[in-house]
Formats: sequence, structure tokens, C-alpha cells
Amino acid sequence: MPRIIVTTDPSHHSDHAAVLLDEHVHSVHLSTGHAAAQLVERLAWAIGDAEDAERARPELSSRPPARLSRRRAARPRAGLPVGA
Repeated sequence: MPRIIVTTDPSHHSDHAAVLLDEHVHSVHLSTGHAAAQLVERLAWAIGDAEDAERARPELSSRPPARLSRRRAARPRAGLPVGA
């Protein structure tokens, strides 16, 4: 079954990679503009979360982790449930 997985890059200090999205996908997820937009939105959230997680790793960055804006933290994550 096709799936999309978004993970952080494991550092050279650890084999652990955080999984931010693990979703089975089907052609129906791209069958309408609305369904495709929802899939892309979930993918964008996962990519942004992975970037934030990587920035938070001390071995990858000397900067403190970025804080979520109120708008991003408060927005509802509408769409199909993960794994749908």
C-alpha cells in the first residue's frame, strides 16, 4: 500500500529519527482539488514540524528552537485522519 512518511534526519550521534507523518495514501487523496489540498496541507505541517525538530537538536544547530506562532499553533488540522 502506498504511504507517505516524513521523518527528521537522524543525526550522526543517534539512529533515532522522529516520525512526523506516516500516512497510507490512495489515488482518492488526489481525486479532487479539495482532497489534494488537504493532503498537501498535512504534508506541509509535517515538513514544518520536522524542520522545527531538527533546529531544536543541539548537535545540528546552535540556535534555540523556533517557537510556533499563535496562528500556527491554534489552527485546526482539518482533513482526513492520519492513516486514512
